[in-house]
Amino acid sequence: MRLLALFLLALALAAQRGGVPPERQKEDDFRLPSGKSQKQEILKADYEKSRAEAADLIELARQLKEEIEKNQHHVLNLKTLKKAEEIEKLARRIKDRLRRY
Repeated sequence: MRLLALFLLALALAAQRGGVPPERQKEDDFRLPSGKSQKQEILKADYEKSRAEAADLIELARQLKEEIEKNQHHVLNLKTLKKAEEIEKLARRIKDRLRRY
């Protein structure tokens, strides 16, 4: 019983520290010639790309809304459907990029 309690305590402490032992963390942390962490630079680039694509997504959604509102018929044209598909693809790319880490 005590062994189980100690094991659970060790797991809880490892989870609080991030779960990665320091020696393994150093192995995973490659450095670029500039001295910066490769993982941090990739995360930073992904963040900037996600921000730019999110701004594009907002603009496309605004355009789609305007096109739907000015449409007098109950049928959407092909251009509007293409824009909706483009919004879906962009949102999926952002979601997939955010799920990586």
